[in-house]
Amino acid sequence: MTGFRLAAYIDPGTGSMLFTIIIGLAATALYALKGLRIKIKYLLSGGKAKEAASDKIPYVVYSDNKRYWSVFEPVLDEFEKREIPVVYYTQSQDDPVFKKQYKYVSAEFIGEGSKGFARLNILRAGVVLSTTPGLDVYQWKRSKNVDKYVFITHSIDDGTVYRMFGLDYYDAILQTGQFALEKLRKLEKLRNLPAKDFRVVGSTYMDSMQKKYNERAKASETRRDKKDKTVLLAPSWGESAILSKYGEDIISALVNTGYRIIIRPHPQSFISEKEKMEALQKKFPESERLSWNSDTDNFNCLASSDIMISDFSAVVFDYSFIFDKPVIYAADAFDRSVYDAAWLDEEIWTFEALSKIGKKLKKEDFGRLKDMIDEMTEDKSYEELRKSVRDEGWCNKGLAAGLTVDYLTAGTTSEKSEAKAEAK
Repeated sequence: MTGFRLAAYIDPGTGSMLFTIIIGLAATALYALKGLRIKIKYLLSGGKAKEAASDKIPYVVYSDNKRYWSVFEPVLDEFEKREIPVVYYTQSQDDPVFKKQYKYVSAEFIGEGSKGFARLNILRAGVVLSTTPGLDVYQWKRSKNVDKYVFITHSIDDGTVYRMFGLDYYDAILQTGQFALEKLRKLEKLRNLPAKDFRVVGSTYMDSMQKKYNERAKASETRRDKKDKTVLLAPSWGESAILSKYGEDIISALVNTGYRIIIRPHPQSFISEKEKMEALQKKFPESERLSWNSDTDNFNCLASSDIMISDFSAVVFDYSFIFDKPVIYAADAFDRSVYDAAWLDEEIWTFEALSKIGKKLKKEDFGRLKDMIDEMTEDKSYEELRKSVRDEGWCNKGLAAGLTVDYLTAGTTSEKSEAKAEAK
């Protein structure tokens, strides 16, 4: 497989390369005018004349969906605090950025699907920051007029559970911990790729969630009756995820516990597995003891539950690291074939971590699921294990936004921020 590169052009919106090309050509003139408007706005908002004259936007942040606002808001706030102009492109018309009163952040909705990608594919920029995998693999192509593409992770993982070739064509990776470096380097070697710049900056969204927890969750926490627990089912999506593998069986088992149940499917499930979700929601409608959650922000359902049941979703780390609550995970027969992990023999870091902080659930355990939930919510032995995995997976707590902007604006973290990180 050495040196192999996915060459097929995939257009999930239309299934047609021709359609996308036509859209791109038709949009070029319009986008050139819009680009000029952005440059003028950039200059008026404080951009240096030298930078504007370079015919490139110095800093661009791109989000393919508003659900990643928690990743980007701290970064944009940091640019704003430093009075450094930055352009934010989003493919969500109702992105929360439009409610912010920024002076140095120029935000623009670039269109959904093919229209947005056509804009990105002719972009002229110095540095582009994104959390969207698949650059130069699917619709989003590297522009020859962008100097550097930087990926920032939106979850705590080792980077091998993205769809195949997900990070290959980025120039730099900003990660939450050093644990991800070894697998990244192995993939680069197997595929004859140049070594990417790898930096441990921490997690912007985890820093924000921790701040929110400190401000809200502790103050509003009330002690509930231990006999009336709330269980959160929060899986990933795809054929290996809980709702695909176990569907009605796992939900029925949860309902039979008598506890309050919150089901929060992965947002992608409502897109890629729409019929399946609709069938399950019809079979298990909302009631006093069961609710379906699709809020953009998952904070409230994480805070209001006593235990989480998941699979390989990185949300288990949000839950364990911030709320310090127990998890049960189902990970039988995980199909690695569509992920970068298929290229490597080692265990995925997510599963290594899950085996330490959670209890594994198999289908034959469904009949005793209530007992498992009771055992995990009372067992204190997992607290130290959660702390150990937290320290490995989430570094530079509270510093991620600053370290990210340091890297984007200087190509390296500043001595000041590095000193803070070391002290931390």
